[in-house]
Amino acid sequence: MASNESTTYKGTNKMILGIVFGVITFWLFAQAMVNIVPAVQEDLGVNLGTLNIAISLTSLFSGMFIVVAGGLADRIGRKKLTYFGLILSIIGSLLLVLAQGSILLVIGRVLQGLSAASIMPATIALVKAYFEGEERQRALSYWSIGSWGGSGLTSFAGGTIATYMGWKWIFIFSIIFAVLAMWLIREVPESKAETSGKFKFDYGGLVIFIITMLAINIVITQGAEFGWTSLLTISLAIVSVVGTAVFIWFERKREITPLIDFKLFKNKPYTGATISNFLLNAVAGTLIVANTYVQVGRGFTAFQSGMLSLGYLAAVLAMIRVGEKLMQRVGARNPMIWGTLATLVGVGLMGLTFLPDLMYTIAVFVGFILFGLGLGMYATPSTDTAVAGAPDSKVGEASGIYKMASSLGNAFGIAISATIYSTVAGFSTVEVAATAGIITNVIFALLSLISIIVLVPRSVGKTKQSKTVTKPVKPQLER
Repeated sequence: MASNESTTYKGTNKMILGIVFGVITFWLFAQAMVNIVPAVQEDLGVNLGTLNIAISLTSLFSGMFIVVAGGLADRIGRKKLTYFGLILSIIGSLLLVLAQGSILLVIGRVLQGLSAASIMPATIALVKAYFEGEERQRALSYWSIGSWGGSGLTSFAGGTIATYMGWKWIFIFSIIFAVLAMWLIREVPESKAETSGKFKFDYGGLVIFIITMLAINIVITQGAEFGWTSLLTISLAIVSVVGTAVFIWFERKREITPLIDFKLFKNKPYTGATISNFLLNAVAGTLIVANTYVQVGRGFTAFQSGMLSLGYLAAVLAMIRVGEKLMQRVGARNPMIWGTLATLVGVGLMGLTFLPDLMYTIAVFVGFILFGLGLGMYATPSTDTAVAGAPDSKVGEASGIYKMASSLGNAFGIAISATIYSTVAGFSTVEVAATAGIITNVIFALLSLISIIVLVPRSVGKTKQSKTVTKPVKPQLER
């Protein structure tokens, strides 16, 4: 809940623009590191292994600390944590600009990950605090455009800046946008949860959570390289499972300020949005399978492969506002279902590897468009359902869990899809391997669809009902 000072404040377009600028410091600029590996390696003289570790550290630290940061935003202030994240982004980007070797590079990437962990849940919580009904849904649409649009443009923007200005200019621009974000939201009052009693940070839960998340991330991202049946991978998998069980047990025992309040999942719409978000982000595995197959199996260049997915970016950006308008007319459930169905069909088209070259090229191009159309339609209704389904005192924490589901789903889907593709390609043709990898992603989309149908009620997300939908569940969610 917002403080007394902020009860009369209403969110503005200036605030939305500041939030979008904050979001793209990660999605547009920090993520660009993935696409400029040769330039960075040549300039800094670091080996490829070190560079790959530096690249992955940002997503790893973001995924590990996003729930922690969301909970802290509720307690110490959502604007305060947004500012903290932007300051970390500035320092992290500055270290990359000043880097002459691996040390500043690695530290800068860690700070960028912590920055993203702070900014994402805190800004979503600020939107919930200062926007209502259709205005909140509009603001969340622009938040989604900042993240989806930023991630879609990062390859083009990062490559262009690195080619014509030098790769360090990417992070100079990131600093500029972070400063602009701080200036644009300077008039926004602080917002924090109403609490009683002294706040006691859950250090025990944090230690268990970090160990578990670290094990999960290593298994997901490095399992194929270590070997899925190797002692190291199996040991880490055991740590992941046991750590998850211990964490749930530990958090449920803790009555005061747990790191994650599992009572949040008593809210079925929130649970449906979070689970479907995890599974639909796992469909990102399609990108690595399809792009690899058209280059290896169909002789496409990397440039031609990239051109095939242009429709994906255009469709995502075009459909985000459409999804918002549909939600206001028919509720969140139907656009989430329609978006997931479109994604499922689009991904399925890419699995038709038996088609001749021209027909398959058309199928992949149309498939990417449907993929983007579906994700764009799904984005705002799903985010709004998660935000609306959370009590005011837990919005930051709930947003952190929701966004962590995105990151883990993406990493999980890519790892599983790549493993299935490479395994099948080892004993069969690349066509069969690509089809197997694509079918895996169709299954992810199907499971996402089922979770929406089972858990998200028809009434959720309609503007006229948005103020009443969550009232019956608030007492049971708050301690």
